[in-house]
Amino acid sequence: MTGVWRLFALGGATATAVYLLDLSPAVNGVCALLLGAATVAACTLGPRRLAAEPRHAWPLVGAASLSFLIGVILRPIVAAAGLPLIADAFTVPGYLLLCAFLVLVLRARQSLEWHTVLDGLIVCLSAGLAATLLLALPAAEVPGRPAVVSVLAGLYPLFDVVVLMLVLGLTFTARTWPVSLMALLGCMTMLLAGDLAYAIIGARGQLYRSPLLDAPFLLAYVLLGITALHPSAVLLGRPSRPPVPAWSGHRMALLVPALAGPYALVLAIGDTGGRRLAIAVAGALIVSLLLLRAITAVKAQASAQSFAEHQATHDALTGLPNRRMIGHEIERLLGYLHPGDDSVWALLLDLDGFKYVNDSWGHDTGDRLVIEVAERLRARLPADVRVAALGGDEFLLTAIGDNAYARRLLDSARACFERPFVVRDFELKISASVGIASAGPDGDPEELMRDADTAMYQAKSEGPGQATVFDRSMHDQVRERIELEVALRRALGEGDLWVAYQPIVRLETGRPLGAEALVRWVHPERGAISPAVFIPLAEDAGLIRPIGTYVRQEALRQLAAWRADGTVTDDFYLSINVSAKQLSDASFPLVLSAELVRFGVPAGAVALEMTESVMMDGSGTAARVVHELRELGVRLLIDDFGTGYSGLGYLRRFPVTGVKIDRSFVVALGADDEAGELVRAIVAMSQALRLGVIAEGVETRVQRDVLAGIGVTTGQGWLWGPAVPPAEFVAHWHASGTAATLAGRD
Repeated sequence: MTGVWRLFALGGATATAVYLLDLSPAVNGVCALLLGAATVAACTLGPRRLAAEPRHAWPLVGAASLSFLIGVILRPIVAAAGLPLIADAFTVPGYLLLCAFLVLVLRARQSLEWHTVLDGLIVCLSAGLAATLLLALPAAEVPGRPAVVSVLAGLYPLFDVVVLMLVLGLTFTARTWPVSLMALLGCMTMLLAGDLAYAIIGARGQLYRSPLLDAPFLLAYVLLGITALHPSAVLLGRPSRPPVPAWSGHRMALLVPALAGPYALVLAIGDTGGRRLAIAVAGALIVSLLLLRAITAVKAQASAQSFAEHQATHDALTGLPNRRMIGHEIERLLGYLHPGDDSVWALLLDLDGFKYVNDSWGHDTGDRLVIEVAERLRARLPADVRVAALGGDEFLLTAIGDNAYARRLLDSARACFERPFVVRDFELKISASVGIASAGPDGDPEELMRDADTAMYQAKSEGPGQATVFDRSMHDQVRERIELEVALRRALGEGDLWVAYQPIVRLETGRPLGAEALVRWVHPERGAISPAVFIPLAEDAGLIRPIGTYVRQEALRQLAAWRADGTVTDDFYLSINVSAKQLSDASFPLVLSAELVRFGVPAGAVALEMTESVMMDGSGTAARVVHELRELGVRLLIDDFGTGYSGLGYLRRFPVTGVKIDRSFVVALGADDEAGELVRAIVAMSQALRLGVIAEGVETRVQRDVLAGIGVTTGQGWLWGPAVPPAEFVAHWHASGTAATLAGRD
């Protein structure tokens, strides 16, 4: 659409110029018809292609331009026949449609306020008085012409003033004036100029003089078409800054002339009693509207101040009190306490798995989930419990009571998460980690909230849905966590992380089909740090993406070296873990493709492992990234299958090539019949979907044999050895070696 509006402007200017040459009535009619028809098409199709908002408003512009077109074409004909009202029957509805369009746009821009409406009434009343006394009444006195025709000719400028006022209302919420807004303003100005010219000749007893009088209308058509075709049309329905204050210079520039209008009319034509009475009545109405405007402006100011105060003390998403307000509330509760009384309790709730919801379904879904949680907490908890939203996915509950009351409050809060949350037709079963702290009369609100926050992090480290009561030793744990995060950042920057490789073998032969690349960290003072400790820390600290990039590139480099020196065969693949954050990056497939080219590794020799949480979103960025990765040729595996948030049906919607049965199912094989049935069900489903199956955590020959009997062909675990450095992997699993002896068949 970028160049279409320019072509339209050029064609419109050409048609207007030919029309003004007045070659013949037929040529003039063709020019007006072509220009009008093009404008109707532009106003109908342009906004639709641009997806301009509000969508239900733009068709009104097309209808208005069509109505005006019919009026313009008919006017010379019906004026000559003495039936000008036929043209007016099409023109007047055009103004009404245009007004309806502008009102809808003003509503979309949130700028249709009471004082704006009153401003329009004041200006329209003043302009209507002037149009009536200066144009309509003199035209009505012209002999030999119906009075209604003359009055309409004199009142058309008033219609234009109304429309122009509405357009000016759009400018009050525009930081800059885009082309579409300037074109629309110019269109209304041209309409006013044209109707004013017709009103002047109408007051002199004429209805039509020459094509020159139609030039403003033709230019208005051109500008209206530009409004609809220019890409900036999408901005008309969006406010780019708050509305102009009630008594701003912009508004006063409109009001002062309107207020001065009656006084000017008294001096100019107030020479008869009837005119003075009309001016006095209109002036009294204008003063009344001005007083009403002052009252509404004061109320609007008070309402805006109240809203600002509410926003400063409440969470914008949930409407609950925010940290600032709940801090004051805790301070007030502490003031009620006396030595020996109950305590003020603070329970800080943090939603478990919330980042997976954001990463997989998007932040809009995450926001909706937070709102649902807030509504459930408010509805379920006792009235004396204060509920606050601390931002993100954290909530704080506070009340006065004893230990037993605090336990009951915890039970009530947990009960809110017993039923799944339905968000956008998806059922989300989540829990909350809870940190609990209390304070007596000498307590401090900030310290109480900090202690509850510390306890919450301790609860989160113990697993989803846990609750922990604060004790002083937790401050040391928090300090240790911070120190560990600093050390992890340093290790990443200085290259102290390294990649280990654990074989993935065929159960029947014990020979490696591939390996999984796993990151390892040896702290210079604390020794080896478990991935179960530093991976969650990396996710919370925002380090998971750079760590993932390091592991991926190092693994690809190592695989390329092994393929080159014959350590592995061409069908050997390397499995690399990717996080939900990495899969939420739309550029990830392009980055991986460049890395494969850089290291000379074919896509089929790489498998990417992702958790089931990624499959929660079937239409977002992660879903598109997964499909693009499969198109690239890499294998896609679902890690820890059976423990995530999704159901088996999601596998049909994603192009995964295999699943890895979680070790928790494998460990119980041979001792728990239910575990065997679960694994058998997973294998049957995977075979039906033609997916590969890998069993994780295989530690014994019994587990291996049970898995083989069920139909699992590939395994991974300590039975074949732990994840080891590259040199040790080569020494043990070189393609020419006999590694199968470690776990071969008995």
